[in-house]
Amino acid sequence: MERLERESDFLWHREERAATRAEVIAGAQGRDALICTILDRVDAELLDACGGLKVVANFGVGFNNIDVAAATARKIPVTNTPGVLTDATADITFALLLAVARRLGEGERLIRAQKWGGWEPLQLLGADVSGATLSIIGFGRIGQAVARRAEAFGMRVIYWNRSALDKSVVPVATAVSFEDVLRQSDFVSLHVAYNSETHHLLDERQFALMKPNAFVINTTRGPVINEAALVRALQTKQIAGAGLDVFEREPQLAPGLAELENVVLAPHLGSATIGTRTKMGMIAVDNLMAVCAALRPPNCVNPEVLG
Repeated sequence: MERLERESDFLWHREERAATRAEVIAGAQGRDALICTILDRVDAELLDACGGLKVVANFGVGFNNIDVAAATARKIPVTNTPGVLTDATADITFALLLAVARRLGEGERLIRAQKWGGWEPLQLLGADVSGATLSIIGFGRIGQAVARRAEAFGMRVIYWNRSALDKSVVPVATAVSFEDVLRQSDFVSLHVAYNSETHHLLDERQFALMKPNAFVINTTRGPVINEAALVRALQTKQIAGAGLDVFEREPQLAPGLAELENVVLAPHLGSATIGTRTKMGMIAVDNLMAVCAALRPPNCVNPEVLG
């Protein structure tokens, strides 16, 4: 914010809540650049209402909130902030994995409700992490970082990825089919980009393939999972539990999800460290400043508009 105030005529939404669509449009009219978050839907209607935009800089890696085709048709570069949140997201993935496996959420709720009567030998017995099989769906930078953490825990790591990867990328991980990733896993961690092909990648059929002692961890995008189907799988003990940082219709949850004890719920904290969010902001500013100076931005998702 301080950098933008120094280097530009800067207007920003100062409320401690997400900006409404009308506020985004009103604020972006007559401006050269828009920095948006994953909560802001940037589509043809918005772009036409803000006809002077030279660049849309997303504050985040994922950009499914932006109609890139509409921006491309209007010769507007769309940028994102890749690379900087790999470790932060891998860390929270493991935090969720450990929390749901060892039932930390249940234990904390027990203590806060002042219902804990003291140590018992069979109280809140959880699942072993060391020696368990971790399946990673989507083996990009974040998936590989999760695999390295799993190695430190002595886990067996298998993965599924759209394209084949060289074994030297992460030697501890073995590529298997999508069905085997689900059948063999004690923990399934999702790290695919969200698009039409990955919408509801985990649905009733996929949950049916999993072991009853398996856990699902999602730190990518909520709609990768059919949340209603997940609730049914958890309610019926078809799978053992889930650790979720993202949800299909944020901030709303599928009916019944919040009442389940075998779920750990986090409010989209994947990149929420001071260092990571600061780097994301700086990259977003680098991107928009480059475009406004008629330079090539460092991270453009539709480079064909740059010529």
